[in-house]
Parts: sequence; C-alpha cells; structure tokens
Amino acid sequence: MSEDRPPEGGVYEWYQRGLRLLDDGHPQAAATLLVRAAEAEPQSRSILEALARAQYDAGRYDDAVQSFTTLTAMNPTDDYAQFGLGLAASRAGDLALAAEHLALAVAMRPDLGHYARALRGVRARQAAGSA
Repeated sequence: MSEDRPPEGGVYEWYQRGLRLLDDGHPQAAATLLVRAAEAEPQSRSILEALARAQYDAGRYDDAVQSFTTLTAMNPTDDYAQFGLGLAASRAGDLALAAEHLALAVAMRPDLGHYARALRGVRARQAAGSA
C-alpha cells in the first residue's frame, strides 16, 4: 500500500483487514490501514477504537492518547475508552491524565479488576515520583 493512494477495497474491508493485522501481531501495519479508514469515516467509533488499540500496541502512545481522547469526547461513558486513554497516558508519561481516566473507568466498571490494578499502579508511580 502506497501512502499516496488508498488501499484496495472499501472502508469496511480496511477496518476488517486492520483488525486481522492487529490480531496477528502487526499493530504498526494495522494502524497504517486504520488511519485511512478513520480519515474516511471519522465518526466511526469502532474504527477509532481499533486504531487507538493498534497505535497503543505499536508503542505510539501519544497517537493513542489522541485517538482515545476523541473516543471519550464522542462517548464519555465508554469505560473501555476511558481505560485505554488512561493506559496510553501512563505509557506516554502523563500520570495525572492517566489517573484521572483510569479512575473514571474504575468508577464505571468497579467489577473489572484490571481497571483497578492499572489505577493502583499509576497512583503508586505518582506517589513514588513525589516522594
């Protein structure tokens, strides 16, 4: 796929191929394809979520923060988007932003232990940094 021309197929095929690439352990390739899909369908939450996941898995944490921020703006009650934003912000080094969004995710879904563990980890890092 050239950067100058779109990939073959339609947006739905790009999304499906992006998900397969992500599942197969190729997050950078998935992100490249999913960026095209997100540009074509900027209001698609499923495309944007897949893109954010691909960016996170590819180590592109600042990009993932932007994508998850867009998702949380579209739907503030999306606990997964809040969690993803918290994780990406943590990896990007913004512990205050991470704690804020992880706390929201925990408040929305207190039954998910991995949300609470991620929040405890960020708060511990915050405490260690201020000590």
